[in-house]
Formats: sequence, structure tokens, C-alpha cells
Amino acid sequence: MTSAAPTSRLTAREHHLPAAAFAVLAVALLVGLPEVLGQTGRLAAVLVLQLGLVLCWALVTGVQGFAGSLAVGAGAAVAADLAFVLPEEPELGDLLAVIGLGFLALVLQQMLRRPRSELVASLSLSVLLLVAVASLAALLLLGRTDAGSERALVALLAVGAALLVGHLVDLVLPRPHLADGVPRGLVAVVLAVLAGAAVAFVAAGAGDALDGERALVHGGVVAGVAALTALVASYVVVEATAGDDPDETAGEQNVSRWLLPVIQVALPLAACAPVVLALQATL
Repeated sequence: MTSAAPTSRLTAREHHLPAAAFAVLAVALLVGLPEVLGQTGRLAAVLVLQLGLVLCWALVTGVQGFAGSLAVGAGAAVAADLAFVLPEEPELGDLLAVIGLGFLALVLQQMLRRPRSELVASLSLSVLLLVAVASLAALLLLGRTDAGSERALVALLAVGAALLVGHLVDLVLPRPHLADGVPRGLVAVVLAVLAGAAVAFVAAGAGDALDGERALVHGGVVAGVAALTALVASYVVVEATAGDDPDETAGEQNVSRWLLPVIQVALPLAACAPVVLALQATL
């Protein structure tokens, strides 16, 4: 027995153009603030993105226990950032304590709320948010040295290019479909990876941290991760906007549509941050 694919009330233009625009804005924020304010600017940019994801995720997904989810998510964002800011030599493994304690807090929050409707779904959504928020904090480790700052710039530009090209191509040619009901196609994924590799190659030429071959590898890998995670984010958007809720006003629908691009961009950035750190350690 099969179920019909969800049908989003968003048009292709509404699904892709705001996300493409926000991808440019988010990458500009992550690249520009560190150039002006150094590591303090990087912290501010990451925290803004984290808190924006926490708020938009809770509103869009409809997770039960709204206030508790906001509190745990915001607390996890601050704790993850402090884990990388306070120590003199922070390590990625420091996030394990944040994720572990955050998970316990989420379990308690979900078990204490009344009534406990949709407990498993809400806990799953909250855990995914927790991991994404903690992963975004890994961006704070990218710019602690001059070479790290150059590599961070290359990686962020590659991710931005992959997201921008992916959404623009899917706007006009979402073929062949990767999933029923989701306006994403294989052509866009391939072109997004190529765009990320090309942008990384060009950006690396302005510095000395990466040669051409390693820049292509960096750009291609992070662009591939970004493109695949963007597909997952599109699933979330389609599920959140499926059908017509008779109890939802037109104003509420418009507000939710403005929140969706944050999820479509923040999730791929969160997935890419630990990957970029791994590439820095191996290449």
C-alpha cells in the first residue's frame, strides 16, 4: 500500500528564489563580518544564523512544546559557541558534551509537557535541530589562523555557489526528479557541485592556503554535501507546506513562507561545517 506524495502549496518560484537570495545573504554575513570584526564578527554571524534556525525550525515544523524547544535550542547554540570561544585550544570533540546534555534536556522537556501528543516526532525534530545548531558552531574553528581564514573563505563561497546554482537551475529545470512532490532534480545537483568546485578554484587563486587541485577537491566535496542537504531541506519545506490548512490564515501562511529560506540555507551550512574541518585536517 502506497501513500500519495505530499503536494506543497508553494510555487516553484516561491520555493527556490527566496532560498537562493538568503544563501547569498548568509554567506555574505559569514564572510563579511569576520573581515570587519575578526573572530568576534564570526561569532556574531554564527550566533545569528543559529538563533534564526532555532526560531524558524520551531515555527515551521510545528514541533510540540514550542517554548521548551526554543529554550533548549537557544541554550545549545550559546553553549556550543562558548565551547569554542572560551578554551585557548578548542577541539571539535568539545561539542560532544553539548550534544549529550542537550539531548537529555530535550528528553526531559518532551516528557514533562502536557499533553504528550506526537512525542516521537517532536523529539526527532528537536534532536535534528540540536545537531544542526551544534554543527554550525564548528564554523568558529575555521578562522583561528590566517590559513584557516583563507580556507574558510573558499569553503563558504563554494557552499554559497552550490546553493545558489542548485536553486536557480531547479527553478527552470527540476529534472530528472529525485523525489515525487519535491521540486529538485539531478541536473541541479550536478551543476551545483561543478559550480562549487569552480568557485573554490577561483577563490583559492587569491591566496596561498590551497593549490588548484586541493581547492577543486574542497569545493567539490563541500558543494556535494550542500547540494544533498539542500534536497533534505526541500523535503522539510514541502512537508511543512503540504495541503491547505483551513485553520491557517493567509497572514500566517505568508509569515511561514518567509521563514522557510532560513531552514533551506542553515541546514546545508550546518552539514558542511564539520566536513570543512575534516578537509582542513586531511588536505
